[in-house]
Amino acid sequence: MNIADMNIGVLLPTGSAQWGPADDPRELVAFGRYAERSGFSSLFANDSLISPRIEALTMLAALAPVTETVTLGTAALMPFLRRPIQAAQALASIDLLSGGRLTLTVGAGFPGRFGRPLYTLSELPWERRFARLDETVALWRSLWDGADAFHGEILRFDDIPPTTRPPRAGGPPIWLGGAAPAALARTGRLYDGWLPYPPDPADYASGLSKVHKAATEAGRETEDITPALFVSVRIDNDIESGRRALDDYARATYGMPLDELEKIQAVVTGSADQVIEHLGRYVAAGARHIVVRLGALDLHSQRDQLERIADLIPAVQAAAAHASTSESS
Repeated sequence: MNIADMNIGVLLPTGSAQWGPADDPRELVAFGRYAERSGFSSLFANDSLISPRIEALTMLAALAPVTETVTLGTAALMPFLRRPIQAAQALASIDLLSGGRLTLTVGAGFPGRFGRPLYTLSELPWERRFARLDETVALWRSLWDGADAFHGEILRFDDIPPTTRPPRAGGPPIWLGGAAPAALARTGRLYDGWLPYPPDPADYASGLSKVHKAATEAGRETEDITPALFVSVRIDNDIESGRRALDDYARATYGMPLDELEKIQAVVTGSADQVIEHLGRYVAAGARHIVVRLGALDLHSQRDQLERIADLIPAVQAAAAHASTSESS
């Protein structure tokens, strides 16, 4: 494996909980450009109606013409929030404006306050949400290949006018978030990548194995599925000080303490060496595209964390090269 195959991306702090009182959200465009110059290979935006934020596709559209090489991604887009044909047009437009640099991670929403109320706001049923997600992705891919009709179990359209076509045949890669058994199987069968956030690297390894098994059973090549990881990171003096800062972050962003958040999401903190060591466990488990969420609560602190993590990129890439060498020996 070439060392360049290990990608490190950053989740842009588009939520107002990550802005300080004096911050101007227009600075996010400069933030993204700085991340690209600092060596990050991708910029991601997340999607929600739970808290105020710059809408994900709006953010990526703003970045498309002012960046050059970074992948622009969603982590994760919830397609049910948008009319499916209009969403296909918007996504193809961003892919065109970026010169074919869009990657989509999609999800169906979570039980509880982070998911179910959004279906009510979208005037869609909670039931069969996973089937709706898969059909929406199938519809997008059909439209991007020039289809003028689509007949699924849930989505059915006739006489579809010509739609915007992305620059790549079949459209941008589409990854799936989530690590439930059904999500693992669906990733292997249908999707181009996997972006979970398991707290334990061992769970990442076992989940990736199940994704690969499902892909093989579906006649797909496992190399065609990008193994990604979403992880919250804070570099601090030590683990204790990092945890204090991340607790503030978790409460401001999710309304829950760090002790609860880290039960469901990957969280890494400590000194630079401790962070490298912990991320290395995920790399050894198979992760090859890490999307880092910066554990800070204003844009100045976000940029400080961005710079600190940028310094770690060569070490994480080296860990991936070592892991790949070990696998092939």
